[in-house]
Amino acid sequence: MIPPVRRLAALLAVGAALAPLTACGAPQEPRTVRPPVQARPSAVPTRPSAVPSRPPTLAPGPAGLTPVFRNAPRTAGKTVALTFDADMTADQGARAAAGERFDNPGLIAALRALNVPATVFMTGRWAEEYPDQARSLGHDPRFEIANHSYSHYAFTDDCYGLPTVPEDRMRADVERAYTAFRKAGVPDAMPYFRFPGGCYDRRALRAVSGLGVTAVQWDVVSGDAFATDADAVARQVLEGVEPGSVVVMHCTRSAAPTTERAVRTVVPELRRRGYRFVKVSELIGAASGRR
Repeated sequence: MIPPVRRLAALLAVGAALAPLTACGAPQEPRTVRPPVQARPSAVPTRPSAVPSRPPTLAPGPAGLTPVFRNAPRTAGKTVALTFDADMTADQGARAAAGERFDNPGLIAALRALNVPATVFMTGRWAEEYPDQARSLGHDPRFEIANHSYSHYAFTDDCYGLPTVPEDRMRADVERAYTAFRKAGVPDAMPYFRFPGGCYDRRALRAVSGLGVTAVQWDVVSGDAFATDADAVARQVLEGVEPGSVVVMHCTRSAAPTTERAVRTVVPELRRRGYRFVKVSELIGAASGRR
């Protein structure tokens, strides 16, 4: 016989065990306890966003002067860069308003059809006159936009009759061109600068040295400016090109009306000779050790 105290304790224990069942009026299914869900590690490790590398440039010259690039090493392979100056001088607005064309859509269409990468040295004034074309070029991966000054005024005296930029305005003229590109919708203009007319001296190199640009000249003159014989222009280019060459041409219908036809001859012939067309940035990368 269970003593009264022990029997009372046993009854209380049974009642406590049955309480959860009678509380809901019917037995419940046992609950399955699941372990907490652990976050699955990503298949790709999380890494900081890649910061685009700056386009290749040359190191400053003596006394920190702006470096000048003409062509890549001849041993860097059979590459050639076609460059096109989109010239429009600051005081030519009235001529454009009267119908003179400083653009050349046919040339750009030919380069696209031929799938030729190229570097366009654009003046800020040209970008203001033709913002849709500037933006289209700036967003086309075949092309890179470089700086040809805002005004296309000369940075030296006696440069093909061009008006002259005062020394204390040279840097501002280059900066103003970059501003015009941004306003036109060009996202990433290159840190390359071509002096109007290709004219420069030590004073000009010093004036733009704080901008971090590389001055880009050329080693092959196409002779397309004001030319009327496209075959003669093509011959001059084909005779001058060597591995690593930079060819200077123009992207202005009124001043260089034969350029498109010359390009349609030059491109297939150079490809037949084993040349590969590249942008100036690739040639500068080869010259600076960056690929």
